[in-house]
Amino acid sequence: MKTILITGGSGLIGSALAPLLKEKGYKLVLLSRGKTLPANYDSVFKWDAHKQTFDIRALEGVTDVIHLAGAGIAEKRWTTERKREIIASRTAPIKAIHKALCEKGQRINCLVSGSAVGWYGMRTDSLLHNEDESAANDYMGETCRLWEEAANAFSDCCSRIVTIRTGIVLDANGGALQTIAKAVACGLGAPIGSGKQQMPWIHREDIANIFATALENSLYTGAINATASEDCSNKVFIQTLAKTMRRPFWPIAAPSFVLKSILGEMSAVVLGGSRISNAKLKKLGFRFSHEVLHEALSDLLDAQTPVNKS
Repeated sequence: MKTILITGGSGLIGSALAPLLKEKGYKLVLLSRGKTLPANYDSVFKWDAHKQTFDIRALEGVTDVIHLAGAGIAEKRWTTERKREIIASRTAPIKAIHKALCEKGQRINCLVSGSAVGWYGMRTDSLLHNEDESAANDYMGETCRLWEEAANAFSDCCSRIVTIRTGIVLDANGGALQTIAKAVACGLGAPIGSGKQQMPWIHREDIANIFATALENSLYTGAINATASEDCSNKVFIQTLAKTMRRPFWPIAAPSFVLKSILGEMSAVVLGGSRISNAKLKKLGFRFSHEVLHEALSDLLDAQTPVNKS
């Protein structure tokens, strides 16, 4: 039986991935800031973010690692301290695991690490970005570069490394969709800024399947973009969401300068966004369950009740 150590496994992606892996018969070990044992996990070990250490017993019998840990990009204003925290939360746990594996002389089969389409920067243009490009010269690009650099250091103790550059994960009970849906439910559905910025998205079911497939399929190596094929601007996304929820859509956008004054540098997350190619993922044979936005939104929103669609 394979034993998988998962960091950040109780978050948006991990909560969808854990039951999938459990059904496949894997033993799941969680490395977490808390001590509570979530459903589907066999054991939990605490990650001390302050000391940047963990109980080395977490590595006993581990054959593979999935790295999902990371502080929320848009949860707090980007102060200098917060920006350091965002990077450290993504790099420190995986660096500590790598160091411990090397000290123990323990090899693993595969590391599947999260990353993000922020690698390509928060720019709005017509280019279709692919995995061969260098990281953008902005904060998000630098964050993703350091994130992937920490994962790629595993080459001396791991047979295969995969970094999944994830788009906006759609989940009705968390993340960006839940936040936007609450505003739309209150009749506040409108574009943000120009509304032209891209919102590369992916359904929670598909991203979980991508991570599971990357773990099992030896053809998955290196960086892989994980977004649905349908291009989607911010305006189209919110308009489609409003239609799905049967709520009004207002074409007048919230001015960019207002958001910049409120959010500061973090406004780049909502005011910018790039077109992302998933050609590599499709060439590997991955089949999406949800590639059309309105169908993905209907699937998610019909499966839960907190958001008022009447």
